[in-house]
Amino acid sequence: MVRKLPSGRYQASFINPAGVRQNAPDTFKTKTDASRWLTLVEADISRGTWLDDRAAAEPLGNYMRAVLRDSPKIGVRWRETCERNMRLHLAPLLDMPLRAVTAIQVREWHAAALRGKGGRTSISQSYRFLRMVMNVAVRENVIARNPCQIPGAGVVQASERPVATPAQVVELVEAITPRYRTAVLIAAWCGLRRGEIAGLRVADVDLTEHTITVRKNRVEPLHDRGKAHDKDPKTEAGKRTISVPPHVIPILRLHLDEFAGRERLFISRDGSPLRGHTLYQAFVRARKRVGLDNLSFHDLRHTGQTLAAQTGATMADLMKRLGHSSMAAARRYLHAVDGRDKEIAKALSALAAHGDAARLPRTVSTKAG
Repeated sequence: MVRKLPSGRYQASFINPAGVRQNAPDTFKTKTDASRWLTLVEADISRGTWLDDRAAAEPLGNYMRAVLRDSPKIGVRWRETCERNMRLHLAPLLDMPLRAVTAIQVREWHAAALRGKGGRTSISQSYRFLRMVMNVAVRENVIARNPCQIPGAGVVQASERPVATPAQVVELVEAITPRYRTAVLIAAWCGLRRGEIAGLRVADVDLTEHTITVRKNRVEPLHDRGKAHDKDPKTEAGKRTISVPPHVIPILRLHLDEFAGRERLFISRDGSPLRGHTLYQAFVRARKRVGLDNLSFHDLRHTGQTLAAQTGATMADLMKRLGHSSMAAARRYLHAVDGRDKEIAKALSALAAHGDAARLPRTVSTKAG
């Protein structure tokens, strides 16, 4: 539709692919110019090649903030990380119109960031966020092609993570504040994440079946201590029931008697829900006492995965036990058998007893998965 404005110029409007009437970003001197522009737009829409010029003129920073606000799959911690990286690393691009962010612009920005003082991990995170936002812009017909085309820019080669021995896990348990001993054992022998541990309820523990069920993950925003909350795991695979190695059960039973709350398995001294940071600080003090300064709390989860693998657990078993999920994994590893998880748990206790994987009976590893 073309109409004449009181100024004497002409305005063109059209129905965009979303079914909403949209004006041209500029007005036209003549009706012919407006009609010609409208014909080209309608042809692009019919071919499926239309781009939203109005949205493409939006500054990248505004579009990034809108994507962070509206995406239901972005968690609180990742949103905070992206906002921080926008300030620290992406600032040179934020005022540019979306259409102006070309592959050359991205290459130059990335090279300058690498020459700066920023860490490789945060620069990689920034690139992944930029690539994700540009993928949204392509889907929303704002730009024709994602300009993030740097091979490997979103990947950081992680160094080999340390693995604690069974004896070192015992040392950590003995060194940490007693109310957190069970948390260390659950991380090391069951492979739970810190947030999953903090989110456990007393009802999630079954001492008859020797299992722990992960139903929630405790989320603690970095910049707003008052908004810690429980939420569902990111994927359905994260909701899982894990067999607890027999040697952990007595300590877990003792914890329930002495340290658990009425509802929550782990609480602070004042009875409030355990904060992951509180657990981490207790762990830092313990690892310093036993000379394991390079071991992070998350490395206990990695330890659990490695030790479980030493018992003969298959990749499918490990995916199930640790709550890993992806589209490919869902197709490849759904054949994991629940009964094998109990066998793995028993083998983990055998490994804890003597710490030598070579001496374990091979019954677990030789059975079909």
